[in-house]
Amino acid sequence: MTSSVEPQSQRELAGYEVLVGVCGGIAAYKLCEVVSRLVQRGATVSVAMTRAAQRFVGPTTFQALSGRPVLTDLWSCQAACDVRHIALTGAADLVLIAPATANIIGKISGGIADDVVTTLVISADSPVLFAPAMNDRMWNNTAVQHNTSVLKKRGYELLEPSEGWLACRSVGVGRMADPQQILSAVTKRLTEKPPRSRDSGGDAEA
Repeated sequence: MTSSVEPQSQRELAGYEVLVGVCGGIAAYKLCEVVSRLVQRGATVSVAMTRAAQRFVGPTTFQALSGRPVLTDLWSCQAACDVRHIALTGAADLVLIAPATANIIGKISGGIADDVVTTLVISADSPVLFAPAMNDRMWNNTAVQHNTSVLKKRGYELLEPSEGWLACRSVGVGRMADPQQILSAVTKRLTEKPPRSRDSGGDAEA
């Protein structure tokens, strides 16, 4: 049987820190592959989940794939003195938000930070990449389109959803980019600069 493990020669992301915010959509299961592949390529990955995301995939799954505790709320800390969500965004080379729902896009475009994922984005000073996923009518709604344009103006990057079979059993534009597209976009963005850990003189964590 062919192994799905990334070849050692492809561990080009060693030293990079990626923060993945998983939101409440059926496409959340696809983030399992994304997180696994990023780790196999050498990146250190931390995962945060909205409450809705946990209805689709359990935190234990992402903890096993990333090898790190999963943030599920603003009070998830390793130590009482550690404001962990701020520490994570300070170390991250890139933040990935997927599946980016209409709700999360609306909150972030409005500057709302009322859960762990929105707070991570608001406090991030690294590139933030959104991979939207929703019903085609939601995606085409003028409010959603306005909110995505606001995100772009602020320098956030969006991986536009594709046309395909949606969870609502219809065909339209709203299907999240597939894991390989997300991996390619993350890798491209990361490798434009050296890892922050290298810049700060710290030891890269594989």
